[in-house]
Amino acid sequence: MTVREENLDIEVEVWDAVTAILTVGGEMDVETATFVHHHIANQFLHGRRHLVLDLSALTFMDSSGLNVVIKGAREARERGGDLHLVAPMPAVRRLLEITGLTVTTPLHADLDEALAAVRKMDSAVAAQVRPPVSQESTRE
Repeated sequence: MTVREENLDIEVEVWDAVTAILTVGGEMDVETATFVHHHIANQFLHGRRHLVLDLSALTFMDSSGLNVVIKGAREARERGGDLHLVAPMPAVRRLLEITGLTVTTPLHADLDEALAAVRKMDSAVAAQVRPPVSQESTRE
């Protein structure tokens, strides 16, 4: 589903029961950041805990947009997931780097890399949740 707000396009693709890809294009600023946050919150309401934000078509982001990304990452972690950022343009990437967000939020070169990281994270969590297999030995 693609939704267009003035100066902003968002396409949401549900990848699986717990993962959604949000492709954000245009400008994420004080006028459009709330719109992006609503889409992120909606995915959480529908049980997604892993969000992949494809920023390859985002040409501008200000502090309002940065705040939405930070809040989305925090909310994803509270649900046992994470927020992954994909291929930001140089100006957006620079903002993410100088604020230190790339230290705490995974940044990926492309969607395939981000989705592989999500699958790896889910596999690691599933392995921790499973009880260890016990092998009982009998002595006679």
